[in-house]
Amino acid sequence: MSDAKDTDGDGEADGLRKIIHVDMDAFFASVEQRDNPDLRGKPVAVGGSGGRGVVAAASYEARKFGVRSAMPSVTAKRLCPDLIFVRHRFDAYKEASRQIRTIFHHHTELVEPLSLDEAYLDVTEDKLGIGSATRIAELIRQEIRAKTNLTASAGVSYNKFLAKIASDQNKPDGMCVIRPGEGAQFVAKLPIRRFHGVGPKGAEKMARLGIETGGDLAAKDIAWLRAHFGSFADYLYRAARGIDLRPVRSSRIRKSVGGERTFSRDLSSGSELRETMEDIIDIVWGYIERAEAKGRTVTLKMKYTDFQIFSRAKTVDRPIADKQEFAAIGRALLEEVLPLPMPIRLMGLTLSKLEGDTSEEPRPDAQLSLL
Repeated sequence: MSDAKDTDGDGEADGLRKIIHVDMDAFFASVEQRDNPDLRGKPVAVGGSGGRGVVAAASYEARKFGVRSAMPSVTAKRLCPDLIFVRHRFDAYKEASRQIRTIFHHHTELVEPLSLDEAYLDVTEDKLGIGSATRIAELIRQEIRAKTNLTASAGVSYNKFLAKIASDQNKPDGMCVIRPGEGAQFVAKLPIRRFHGVGPKGAEKMARLGIETGGDLAAKDIAWLRAHFGSFADYLYRAARGIDLRPVRSSRIRKSVGGERTFSRDLSSGSELRETMEDIIDIVWGYIERAEAKGRTVTLKMKYTDFQIFSRAKTVDRPIADKQEFAAIGRALLEEVLPLPMPIRLMGLTLSKLEGDTSEEPRPDAQLSLL
């Protein structure tokens, strides 16, 4: 569990923030195992098992075989022949998430959810006057287990970057504390792939440049980093030194709400597409209602069988009133593109131009995937 021996590594005397990052352990799969005793102790994947299905979440029993989220289901089944696929139950996941966030807000109002299963908390001034971020993180994990019968891992530090790294350090059901003064030393030992935002291709590029760890990265000056990584260089420079000045934001402006569905086989007939549109409307409007989102733009997205992406949008001059209007716009957008020039493998709808969003173009950073 925790690599902390005491509970005072919070930096209050230095005027630093006290940040906790809580990340639920294999959240979707754990909810399924909790609710179905027959799945406990077995390799479980949430997602579609068909030819184009994708793993949305995998239990730790499945991860031992190399099964990971976003992996094609056929690949996962090949790695783990005994893998059990279950369909998603978003209502169950959302209810568990609601319970967990209630626990967070018992300790602080500065909660920044990143998804259903993870969030940042700023407990510099906690509601209960506990004073120790480490102790608060321990209590939160205990309360989550008691009230949801699920486990969570937590990272505690003086900024968001370090807290997020720490929460992954002792998974599952673990905790890690990085105290003031320890950040740069901790980061120096990390494989570069552990840095948020560094994907497989980025890690390969860094390896070619002789960068394998945070220490290797810290040895490069800002001019060298900018020459090789452009606008990403400033983030890398700060991260390699354990620096992150971003505050926990309890009310981030949502840019869009939507969902998309990848089909088990290509679709082209109007009747099949219209039927699929009705399913997507029902699910996406549920997201919109839960988010209490009000927006003016509906966007239809399609991915053709050759992987080209096509979208068409309609913007109205006031927030869309209800599901009926949202559905009517979605159906009209679909009719405008029928008949299709070729079959599609994916279709989705998004509501954007939300209240409070002043950007010129809709962005998909709040989209949810439909499996």
